[in-house]
Amino acid sequence: MDLLALADFNLVARHGGFGRAARATGRPKATLSRRVVELESSLGLRLMERGARVLKLTQEGQALYERTSALLAEVDETAAALASGGATARGRLRISAPNLFSQAAMGKLAGGFALAYPDVRLEVTAEDRAVDMVEEGYDLVIRVNPDPDATLVGRIFLRDRLVVVAHPDLRAPVKGKAAPVVVYGPGAGMTEWTIMKGSRKTMIAVDPVLRLTSLLMVRDAVRAGAGAARLPISLVSQDLDRGRLALWGDVDDSEVALWALYPSRRLLSARVSAFLEYLKSAFPNGTPEELAAYLARD
Repeated sequence: MDLLALADFNLVARHGGFGRAARATGRPKATLSRRVVELESSLGLRLMERGARVLKLTQEGQALYERTSALLAEVDETAAALASGGATARGRLRISAPNLFSQAAMGKLAGGFALAYPDVRLEVTAEDRAVDMVEEGYDLVIRVNPDPDATLVGRIFLRDRLVVVAHPDLRAPVKGKAAPVVVYGPGAGMTEWTIMKGSRKTMIAVDPVLRLTSLLMVRDAVRAGAGAARLPISLVSQDLDRGRLALWGDVDDSEVALWALYPSRRLLSARVSAFLEYLKSAFPNGTPEELAAYLARD
């Protein structure tokens, strides 16, 4: 059954004629008449008796009107409610975020967002893999330096950079010596690191003494004096300020960009828009210093 034709039939029946329905709604009378005829043909029933001045529902037409008018009214009310709520953040919001950002900042962000938007049911999954947003049902993903993806759009909301740090008692190696280092992730890794000190580039030999799968573990191992490591400045700036760690230099060409990605700008849901705005309010300038201050805040 054609629901649009059924809706036009209900419109004519409610107003008591084609002319009245046309005048009340601004719809062409001929269009309404044609749609009702199409509905009658599809059902194989005569729904209306058309007189010169009076339109009367047949027994079948009256039964159809009585049984469908309430349902169509409910559909209209539901559509209106959804439309009016389109600007209000509510419903389920699923987010995938990197492990480090989740462990360091997402709990605080999620808690604040939940208080600001109590009608949103936020779910955050901490993982570093590239999820399939549509297939796995995510509304938004946060990723570090993501590969280009034509199916996703988004924006950078934070920038960071990598630095080489070590315990103050561990000195940078002299030429011909290798520095003990704590390495993040699996693999053979590098045998030397490039460090920038101002505009001067220095190469140091490295000897991986520890290999860990969490940057928070790497930082704690460096704090304990196990070796030097390459870490985000936002994660160690407080340790540097307090003298718990010493800065050896910046990692060359190591900008880290955090992106918030979503499938489309068109008809972006209010809950995704609200979270994007919340990120913007938490990190208005998106600088490493802002992130460091946020992480240090009680």
